[in-house]
Amino acid sequence: MTTENSTPAAAPVNKHFVRQIIESDLAAGRNGGRVVTRFPPEPNGYLHIGHAKAICIDFGMAQEYGGRCHLRMDDTNPAKEEMEYINAIQTDVRWLGFDWGRHFYHASDYFDAMYAFAEKLIERGQAYVCAVSQDDWKDYRGVPTRPGKESPWRNRPATESLDLFRRMKTGEFKEGELCLRAKIDMASPNIHLRDPVIYRILHAEHPHTGNKWCVYPMYDFAHPLEDAFEGVTHSLCSIEFEVHRPLYDWVIQNLLAIRAAEPAVAGWFVHDHPQYDGPQQNEFARLDLTYTVMSKRKLLELVEAGLVSGWDDPRMPTLCGLRRRGYTPAAIRTFVETVGVTKFNSLTEVALLEHCIREDLNRSALRRMAVLRPLKVTIENVENLPATIEAQNNPEDPAAGTRQVPFSRELLIEAEDFMEVPPPKYFRLTPGGSVRLRGAGFLTCTRVEKDSAGKVSNIICKWSPPTTELKVKATIHWVSAPHAKPVTVRLYDRLFTVPEPDGQEQDFKTFLNPHSLEQLTAYVEPAVAAAQPGEGFQFERVAYFVADALDSQPGAPVFNRTVTLKDTWAKVEKPKK
Repeated sequence: MTTENSTPAAAPVNKHFVRQIIESDLAAGRNGGRVVTRFPPEPNGYLHIGHAKAICIDFGMAQEYGGRCHLRMDDTNPAKEEMEYINAIQTDVRWLGFDWGRHFYHASDYFDAMYAFAEKLIERGQAYVCAVSQDDWKDYRGVPTRPGKESPWRNRPATESLDLFRRMKTGEFKEGELCLRAKIDMASPNIHLRDPVIYRILHAEHPHTGNKWCVYPMYDFAHPLEDAFEGVTHSLCSIEFEVHRPLYDWVIQNLLAIRAAEPAVAGWFVHDHPQYDGPQQNEFARLDLTYTVMSKRKLLELVEAGLVSGWDDPRMPTLCGLRRRGYTPAAIRTFVETVGVTKFNSLTEVALLEHCIREDLNRSALRRMAVLRPLKVTIENVENLPATIEAQNNPEDPAAGTRQVPFSRELLIEAEDFMEVPPPKYFRLTPGGSVRLRGAGFLTCTRVEKDSAGKVSNIICKWSPPTTELKVKATIHWVSAPHAKPVTVRLYDRLFTVPEPDGQEQDFKTFLNPHSLEQLTAYVEPAVAAAQPGEGFQFERVAYFVADALDSQPGAPVFNRTVTLKDTWAKVEKPKK
């Protein structure tokens, strides 16, 4: 089966448990053999790398099995939601390579149907209006090891609850004065089944429905209804919702029972199907990364405190931040697939994410030369110096071709590529020593010049052409000083100094890395100065960089370091599958 917003993909070898569940359901003919998933973010912040895992699973499973995936804004809390976030979410999902076609929804699209369903529950004696405050309810609710006690309003007549609920809707009561509770089981060991609130009063303007409502459904009540109204078959979510699943199932069971008894309510369903068994919730482990925080609340705290430049700061784990830093959708998708889908929460090394982006950029990024901390080199033998040298654009991609790089008697090299008094096993340039210049022959240091402070300011060298038979152990990069263009580069490092900033006794902000951003002026070969915003390169022997999408100007790019060249993950033994 194919649909309007996806194309079936070849199934990967890794048959994780979600794939097994879907294949079992298809084999059993559940829901008529259809696969419908959804990605339902709350628009109260920007998406981050943790959401990328959910996006890849939700959209990926639908794509893999010829189904469809809906994008739905879970906008049941108007106090925290903004159009800025709604627009950003759509941008990020598309950037990752997925599309929802015509299936873009809001939870608020179903507020009328949700309210009508709540009234049906009241009429059936399965919900009641309660006046116990949220604080006092903690005593009524009890603890998992002993039963709670019933609300004094639990057996309120249905007609009375229905009247109060309708008056709640018209704005007659203050926030917190009343709520609507599901009548389930005050003795259940699962706290979420002890008469949970399903509607509360909120006098707040909604970004999608304006001032139409002053009662809003709770997430645990609204979410299963949204899935059912849209004909979702597989509701895939992170593991923290596992304890909520019994309430999810209770809502679905009652919805389907009412639908069977009262055919008129079929109008609540946006996508109805003759054979619909209802959505099934399954949970997978969330994604946590070292040296990172994933809480949107904490990320917002960083933004509002000015500790980062915004949600799209390249040090942030947000998708817009990663995009600005030069991460690619393909690398993130590979990372998610590599992490895998399990039931067990674990902490993933950020080095794995960095490995995935290196692997992707190594294949695709054009090579250029740039010197970040320059040291001058003067060639003393000027005869027969080439005006340009030919350099490969990407040795991993022969189709990328070559380019001409200006050469001259005055070069700039990295200061760390020369040592006057070298330690053992230092193979770069030293007095009397030789190195290979990337694509341009050899340099042999004959003497040095120093400034008034005694610091080396100029290295005098003899140049030898590439055909020279000279044995050296190191190759260094360079740029021609007269042709070099100055550009601003930002060297980004990890935002936190400890692997688990969330798992400490101190405030997580205590562990912010004071050296997570260093800005300096680098010198690049002329071709780099014309880089367009978003264009990335490998600065040879340095790192991968991308021209900043916001701060770059025509002819004056600002480069963000995407990731260094050193790959610690590639050097460790991977777990066997």
